[in-house]
Amino acid sequence: MGVVEALAQVASLLADSTRAAICGALLDGRAWTARELAQHAGVAASTVSEHLTRLVEGGLLVEHRQGRHRYVALAGPHVAELLETMAAFAGPRVAPRGLRAAAVSEAMARGRTCYDHLAGRLGIALRTGLVDLGVVNAELAISEPGMVWFKELGFEPGKRVLSRACLDWTERVPHLAGAAGAFLCEAFFERGWIRRIGTSRAVLLTETGEQGWRDLGLVNRADVTAGC
Repeated sequence: MGVVEALAQVASLLADSTRAAICGALLDGRAWTARELAQHAGVAASTVSEHLTRLVEGGLLVEHRQGRHRYVALAGPHVAELLETMAAFAGPRVAPRGLRAAAVSEAMARGRTCYDHLAGRLGIALRTGLVDLGVVNAELAISEPGMVWFKELGFEPGKRVLSRACLDWTERVPHLAGAAGAFLCEAFFERGWIRRIGTSRAVLLTETGEQGWRDLGLVNRADVTAGC
């Protein structure tokens, strides 16, 4: 398949609002059932099944079967990066209608998971703190002292790319992704430094997390705490 054909295929998959909603939900990095995705997208189970089949065949999603349940997830961090980048280049966001929609939009902009790393103002605050500490450079590559810093936290490099810039669709600047970004996100969850808001991928920095960030030398530069 040529480049033109490949681009056309991906564009056609994401041009449908139901499939776009499915992919957006799966940006939380978790596997969802077909029923959960149908409820999220506001369509019938039979309808969402057809969309899931197309997304799996198109390589954007992977499918897991467990008993009678069909679980799907993004095919990997490369798909999450594609989705966030496309959203960032989509132009100015349309103002949400209604108080609930506005609250959800604000929570997502304040802090969220982007597949397996942090995004929104929380993610940008983390990136800024890491740059100020010299852990990463302006291009988000890990420095030699930065690798020591990560290893002291328990990070063990693997085959996955250590770090990369992922364009944040709400802030329009890159946040930290890759193995290092995923490690920090997981570590912050395990330590109770961040928590999810309900079942969404929006997250908050807790009071414990705010102190933890200070202990690490990071600076909270955003409105991302639990007390906001």
